[in-house]
Amino acid sequence: MLELSTGAEAPADLIKDTTEASFMADVVETSQTIPVIVDFWAPWCGPCKTLGPTLEKAVIAAKGAVKMVKVNVDEAQMIAGQLQIQSIPTVYAFFKGQPIDGFQGAQPESEIKAFIDRVVSASGGESPGETLNAAVEAAEEMLADGAAVDAAQTFAAILAEDPNNAGAYGGMVRAHIAMGDIDQAEAILNGAPAEISSSAELEAAHAQIELARQAANAGPISDLTAAVEADPENLQARFDLALALHASGDVQQAVDLLLEIFRKDREWNDGAAKTQLFTIFDALKPNDPVVLNGRRKLSSMIFA
Repeated sequence: MLELSTGAEAPADLIKDTTEASFMADVVETSQTIPVIVDFWAPWCGPCKTLGPTLEKAVIAAKGAVKMVKVNVDEAQMIAGQLQIQSIPTVYAFFKGQPIDGFQGAQPESEIKAFIDRVVSASGGESPGETLNAAVEAAEEMLADGAAVDAAQTFAAILAEDPNNAGAYGGMVRAHIAMGDIDQAEAILNGAPAEISSSAELEAAHAQIELARQAANAGPISDLTAAVEADPENLQARFDLALALHASGDVQQAVDLLLEIFRKDREWNDGAAKTQLFTIFDALKPNDPVVLNGRRKLSSMIFA
């Protein structure tokens, strides 16, 4: 199973202060083999005190893909002048001895992480974001293969690295649904950070929990099929059969039945058929053929 480390301390040479005398070795020479993030700051600069620790955290999280050098412009005025540093904080990324990216002023953590990812990618390395994306894909494959426990452990390792990883949160929810622990799946969903609570991955997880609870109460397909055949106008029986079919994995047939209910009486049971269709659509990937065809058919009925 894929393992991810969670160490938070920087190696001794990962982040350092430099001087005019050592700038060539610390930045220009070091950047021949690895990108170097250079933070130009000063003790009297308020925004620098905010940016510095956030930048250091992102560099540590990159786990050796970049290094960081801090330059006190009050003590390195010649370098600041050569690089035309007009305001601080200013951050440059060097690779092969040349600046390849940069920004000025304090930035939110998300922008700094994106900056680090760009720098690593530009240097031909694999960014932390790319590593985690690969880990999410690996966990999804485990889940698809029925290894729900291994998938849950991998998703948990990803979240230890990136607590705001919506893909891993959604995967954790689905892994626990697959293990039959719907209550725990819902607890995980409810504990997701507010920053990602409205993400597509968590919206899908919410829909999947709702469908899983419905599946637990679904009636026998044979009995419901017989009820529909005996009375084709019995929309409740048709609706219950759609729930049972979805629970058995026949998503397409369930959608078809719900579309037929909507066609017959779109207002039946306070629009229950349309509501159920949206729940199914939300639980699937947006590009799933069932979603694309179902939404198209539903739209044609709504706007007919």
